[in-house]
Amino acid sequence: MNDQDINRENTQSILLVDDDEVLMSVLSRALSRRGYHVVQACNSELALEANKNNNFEKAVVDLKIAEESGLQLIPKLIEDNSQLQIVMLTGYSSIATAVEAIKRGAKNYLCKPADVDQILNAFESEEISNVDSDVGFEIHSSPPSVERLEWEHIQRTMQENDNNVSATARALGMHRRTLQRKLQKRPVKK
Repeated sequence: MNDQDINRENTQSILLVDDDEVLMSVLSRALSRRGYHVVQACNSELALEANKNNNFEKAVVDLKIAEESGLQLIPKLIEDNSQLQIVMLTGYSSIATAVEAIKRGAKNYLCKPADVDQILNAFESEEISNVDSDVGFEIHSSPPSVERLEWEHIQRTMQENDNNVSATARALGMHRRTLQRKLQKRPVKK
């Protein structure tokens, strides 16, 4: 057994699942410097294969992995490794997707951009650890804007329709192209 094997035995392993190669590279380097053994996967198939071949303690999963949903990946990863802690990252945050991620088994949910310290703290945080308790969302004194409420409603309807754009457009009573344009826009903060 050489020094590298000894270090790997004492090192926690983490799976990064994201289609953004630049972000994965930056996170991978930063996590490696902190002593983690990092494995990267750019799609669900590679993530599931890596999860079966390794005993990961942690995983960081993006909500939108190319055309795939990270929400659908969460239960599959946990099925193969019940001890796996998952933090979901997204550039398109909504309360509906946060709650859904937690229901499916994620330990926490972070909005991009998130740095390595925020990600590691999310694994330690107990604020959003299970759905049966208070989910831990901050309630603001001023109500959200109409645009934000619309975004939340679209996201909730997308979840109810398994991220099918055509079915969601029908449920919302809007043209499919209109919905696609709305989905391409960044969500409004408030």
